[in-house]
Amino acid sequence: MNIQKINDAFSICKVTDYSQVDFTDDYCFIGKTDEEYSLVCKTDSVPNNVICCDNGWKAFRIKGELDFSLVGVLSRISVLMADNCISIFAVSTYNTDYFFIRQKDYSKAIHLLSVNGYEIV
Repeated sequence: MNIQKINDAFSICKVTDYSQVDFTDDYCFIGKTDEEYSLVCKTDSVPNNVICCDNGWKAFRIKGELDFSLVGVLSRISVLMADNCISIFAVSTYNTDYFFIRQKDYSKAIHLLSVNGYEIV
């Protein structure tokens, strides 16, 4: 399985609303519930109306379109990282999955993925 590095710095935020989000940016992941407005975006695109923000994340994308019938793709990566004390933040889109690793663990995560059969592109 190919995993693509995304060479941008990311932030995970809680915002008051989405009025200041730049939806034209390459990457913008939102999640809204009855309790919060969440946003994952490039660090240089964090809006001014953040309630709290966690900077220092790097991103990976599972390359290609994943069929909904596939089972365990993200689970295998999650377990690999957890077994090595690396936390992840995952986001799924219609086409594929993205996962975010803290910048301090980025090189270690690349190594772990590589030695466990993932091709990093």
